Amino acid sequence: MSTITESRTGGILTLTLENGVAHPLSLGMIRALHRAVEGAQSDPETRVIVVHGPGRIFSAGHDLKEIAAHRADPDRGAAYIRDLFESCAAMMQALAGSRKPTIARVEGLATAAGLQLIAACDLAFLSESARVCLPGVKRGGFCTTPAVGVARKASRAALMELLLTGAEKSADWALRAGLAAEVLPDAALAAHVAEVAETLAGRFSPISENGLAATRQQLDLPLDQAYALATEAMIGHFMDPALRDPALPGKPAAAAE
Repeated sequence: MSTITESRTGGILTLTLENGVAHPLSLGMIRALHRAVEGAQSDPETRVIVVHGPGRIFSAGHDLKEIAAHRADPDRGAAYIRDLFESCAAMMQALAGSRKPTIARVEGLATAAGLQLIAACDLAFLSESARVCLPGVKRGGFCTTPAVGVARKASRAALMELLLTGAEKSADWALRAGLAAEVLPDAALAAHVAEVAETLAGRFSPISENGLAATRQQLDLPLDQAYALATEAMIGHFMDPALRDPALPGKPAAAAE
């Protein structure tokens, strides 16, 4: 069974989660997402990636039924669980480090690794019906790996509230916490995400890709190192032949301004 559906329109690659109503992140889905994201990096026709979990549940996180099934393995599932979480970490890093901008379209509940998936994207647009949570503590566990991604978007206080209460939070709460770029009426979400993706796809160039990569890199640096890195990147931007010579084909539209 296919775990994601890939569709391409006008430079936009949409990855739709297709794994039952709850779209749990099975090992197969994680690998499919990773392959799609990695493939998009070298595809000149892909300029934006949209991740969409349709319906009332964006993703319920890791596939607990699949995990339970591997408890019957001779090693009680140890090899499978290691493969699962290492593969998931690699996929999330590929998404977070994508040279093409990434957008999450969220209509429903995003829980545990489902919220981690949203946090790995550059932009997340939520419907008013969307909800987010890290519920591991409610089952006597802890959402330790989802916290890695969420911690890089939300405030420390918001992260701890999610982790220690396990409570579902509203889309507006997610917006205030830094996990969402915007909250839209349910009926307006799809059109808004399409408009943003189309605008980005029309503007994003190789220079933009380099700028996005440099921006991500400088975020974790001390101020002086961040400016040094960004300065070199900006010099490279303005010395790029496409920006220096307006007659060259493929020149970014922004260069004409």
